[in-house]
Amino acid sequence: MIFRLPSAQSRALAARLLFAAVMAAPFCAAAADLPVAVTQALKEAGISARSVAVVVHRVDARQALIRHNADLPLNPASTMKLLTTYAGLELLGPAYTWKTEALSAATAANGVLDGDLVLRGSGDPRLALEQFWLLLRQLRARGITDIAGDLVLDRSAFAVPPHDPAAFDNEPLRPYNAGPDALLVNLRSIRLTLQPDPGTASVVVIVDTPGADLRVANRLKLSAEPCGDWREKFKASSEGGGVELRGSFPAACGAKALHLSPWSANSHIEQLFRALWAELGGTLRGSVRDGPTPVAARVLAVHESPALGEVVREINKHSNNVMARQLFLSLAAERPATPEGARQRIAAWLADKSLPLPGLVVDNGSGLSRSERISADGLAALLLAAWKSPVMPELMSSLPLAGIDGTLQKRLGNSAVAGRAHLKTGYLEGVRALAGYVLDASGKRWVVVFLINDAKSRLGKPAIDALLRWVAES
Repeated sequence: MIFRLPSAQSRALAARLLFAAVMAAPFCAAAADLPVAVTQALKEAGISARSVAVVVHRVDARQALIRHNADLPLNPASTMKLLTTYAGLELLGPAYTWKTEALSAATAANGVLDGDLVLRGSGDPRLALEQFWLLLRQLRARGITDIAGDLVLDRSAFAVPPHDPAAFDNEPLRPYNAGPDALLVNLRSIRLTLQPDPGTASVVVIVDTPGADLRVANRLKLSAEPCGDWREKFKASSEGGGVELRGSFPAACGAKALHLSPWSANSHIEQLFRALWAELGGTLRGSVRDGPTPVAARVLAVHESPALGEVVREINKHSNNVMARQLFLSLAAERPATPEGARQRIAAWLADKSLPLPGLVVDNGSGLSRSERISADGLAALLLAAWKSPVMPELMSSLPLAGIDGTLQKRLGNSAVAGRAHLKTGYLEGVRALAGYVLDASGKRWVVVFLINDAKSRLGKPAIDALLRWVAES
């Protein structure tokens, strides 16, 4: 007697049998087609399957369940941070820290430092405003009030080529376009708060970051539009150290924080130093300039960064490009650190781990690049190796958790993926990407990589989410 199952049950049973067969035969070629829901979503978005690369691989399996265009090197956008942060954790160690020092060859008497004060950086990605204030407070606590000489900035830990903040997307004031800097303070950014005032039909601009001479020309008009992509409704520009805001700001947005990078590296530090030092009751008589640390200089105060294990969480959770570039340069084996030195050390690390990644192109390690390339196979190999690494807990916990935090806080919250997927996202014009780990319904962990390089990539989110749901519900 032949029992016939309803068609839906038949399809479900066939899928389970195919899944079991692939897992039970690890030495067979595993090249299953993309799930129907993914293919349909790509079709609806007008994205060709040739523009997409996908790998789905259980962490304890020998063979991938899905490999689609997996050996094709593509632009990974911010998923390239997986390479940088994983390499950093293994090469430097989760407890690695950076030090920023205040030094002087001059003597201090009666509160006066009779000479120059040197600030020497080592590339700290996380020297925020609060930490910079604490460093200056150490100097005041040691009895220094008046600096008779100059403030000398020692950036010799890094040797980087000139950086044009407008080169990537012609948005030089966007903080993500700031270049790497051995003495990076507050990510070279300032914070303004835009606050609608319906009573006067105006927009109030509040300067949250202290600056000795920050001028804001507020030409914003309050609008009745929906909030939407509010940042695109106005233009910020800088001239002569000031900031001009021109355009509209929707009242529906409420108060919004606006982060800008209007100053050069030296001007940024000078503005912050003079303002904070004055608040602490100090004075600086001289100017601010670049220079080396004198041989006879002694350390007056030191700030030590959080451990790298904490830093990578901020890099990956919030996809911080500037911090990723700082970490990338810190990987160089010699000082001053150079981009080429960092690339060479990453290449040697990959070779030592027997992880050849054909087609890999590393530019700045952040993914904010038009030239960086890696294949879906390459990203999957990295994630599989990381799963077996002693630093796996630090790397995995640094990734955004679907529907919970980071760049995935508002994504997949009402699906089987919520709380079960640690994933790094990536987005550039023409690029959409995602890579990480997904826990399925049976408690098995999967590596999932999805790269889209297509003019319509911005429409690719439904296809990526469909794959994630497919894996999580299996």
